[in-house]
Amino acid sequence: MSTTITGTTATTSTYAADAMKSEIGMNKDDFLQLFIAQLQNQDPLNPQDSSEFLTQLAQLTQVEQSYNSTAALEKLLTAQDNSLAMTSVSLIGKEVTALGNQAVFDGTNPASLTYQMPASTTDTTLTIYNGSGQAVKVVDLGSVASGKGTYQWDGTDGQGNTLTSGAYSFAISGTDATGDVQTATTYTTGVADGIRFDNGTAYVTIGAVSVPFADVTAVKQS
Repeated sequence: MSTTITGTTATTSTYAADAMKSEIGMNKDDFLQLFIAQLQNQDPLNPQDSSEFLTQLAQLTQVEQSYNSTAALEKLLTAQDNSLAMTSVSLIGKEVTALGNQAVFDGTNPASLTYQMPASTTDTTLTIYNGSGQAVKVVDLGSVASGKGTYQWDGTDGQGNTLTSGAYSFAISGTDATGDVQTATTYTTGVADGIRFDNGTAYVTIGAVSVPFADVTAVKQS
């Protein structure tokens, strides 16, 4: 274990020295070489005052320590990203629930539209939209109790025609006992069939839709 820690420290220090040289044109080792050259070439009968030089060296050392801290933090973030990637891959084949309003219709089987109402409502309406944002079906849910609920959408439009498979979205709202409009929190649900990464962010794919891994709220065996 000591060998591993030493190797990591050395790598971090090398990274910091290279970063300093790239940004300010000099690192601590370069500065130290100048100091040694000054000592070697000074007049022994009239030595130079090296206190200012040593002060500058100490300041440069502090700067390098700052670079070391930055490099160590970057390595920790990279390790965290790798851990996140491994965790997200483990979701493949499992049924996930995530924040979002997307729904996947496979062309045959009903799609589960999961939601949570903040309060009991009447005159509750479910609206389903296609990929272009056009409403394709409006369902009168009537009275809906507060809490979580699920509507099984058979994939048909308002005229009863079966729609094509793909990604849809939905929204639910109703009126509470005081006459205020309540909007449900909606969820995207389904079996995860893949993982994709975009600019370091992991997305779980569920058929034709994808949700950020960070938005997943529940996972269970399918």
